[in-house]
Amino acid sequence: MITRVNTSTSPSGAETAEGVPVRLGALVPLSRPGWVGAGRHLLAGLELAVREVNDSGGIGGRPLELVVRDTAADPERAAAAVDELAGLGVAAVVGEYHSVVARAVAARADALGVPYLCSSAVLDALTEEPTEWVARLAPAQSHGWRTYADFLLGAGRRRIAVVTQPSVYWATGTRVLRDHVAPHGGSVVELDANGLTPEALCDALVDHGATALLLLVGHAEPAVPIVRAVRSDPRLAELLIGAPAGQPEFAEWAELLGRDGAGIPFLRYLPERPGPLGEHVGKELGERLGEEPSFVAFEGWDTVTVLAEALRAHGTDRSAVAGAWPHLAVEGTRGPIRFSRTPGIGVWQWTWPPVQVADRDPADPDRFRILRTG
Repeated sequence: MITRVNTSTSPSGAETAEGVPVRLGALVPLSRPGWVGAGRHLLAGLELAVREVNDSGGIGGRPLELVVRDTAADPERAAAAVDELAGLGVAAVVGEYHSVVARAVAARADALGVPYLCSSAVLDALTEEPTEWVARLAPAQSHGWRTYADFLLGAGRRRIAVVTQPSVYWATGTRVLRDHVAPHGGSVVELDANGLTPEALCDALVDHGATALLLLVGHAEPAVPIVRAVRSDPRLAELLIGAPAGQPEFAEWAELLGRDGAGIPFLRYLPERPGPLGEHVGKELGERLGEEPSFVAFEGWDTVTVLAEALRAHGTDRSAVAGAWPHLAVEGTRGPIRFSRTPGIGVWQWTWPPVQVADRDPADPDRFRILRTG
């Protein structure tokens, strides 16, 4: 059951009658400047899992209901949505793709005592202080981006340029890359996407002798014009373009850039070969989306499946859900999911989902190649 417009209802735990829905608040970017493609895939995964939970009897005979709110990549809007959802009686909050938004959601959920299972955001410091209320499925940024740095080093790319925009997410990623490649003789130079035209950026890359350019910028602007400019500059024919945040995973990337968008390595969180559950869910998601599902869609499905197990086994009271994190063991689409405490991370964390560095095959941009796993 998916609900997008709601009337007021009693607080979580107050309704126990059989047949009364158990509500989950879902936060997803469904409008600009949010990454709408990622939001659509995340929501598809959430919705499919809700349908399957309800088809199998719901939560103790009660249907699971998804109450969806669009964050539009706005932290303040997302935090206000957590307040609204808490008042509507949700048992927990799920979702979000953008790290800076998820951080605002986590802070508000912690303050209100609402369990939050973060689906897809990776910023290590999701909360300022350790909390019992928040858990996360996506790997920490430091874990995934170190794998990406190892890929660059293995490919002989040590003079790395990053074109970036102001954001704690991009700044943290840059620091992870620099700290990881420096001991191996690598270097990272930062170029300001807001201060350079794509053509001036190409000149700067030549001046720096860069062997790799990483796109730490928004999609589709300014990422797409930058790729087009670099691809058309003969001086940069040997330059590797990379997008660790995952832009090339989505169909919109291929639609906008065609073959220019191929051969651009990115991070995604999928196993090298899916198991039977992953194959089943992938087929269902593909039919729902009308395209190959991204890792974000699988994250959505896993999110609801994990919370359904928590709700069935530990009850729908918010404190009980938050207390369930360390006791859960759930078969997800990408492997067994368990949560633990990880040094430097203040939330309950799945350590770790599978990590791939992949790209679109230049010979067939609709086909993905796995370049490294970690």
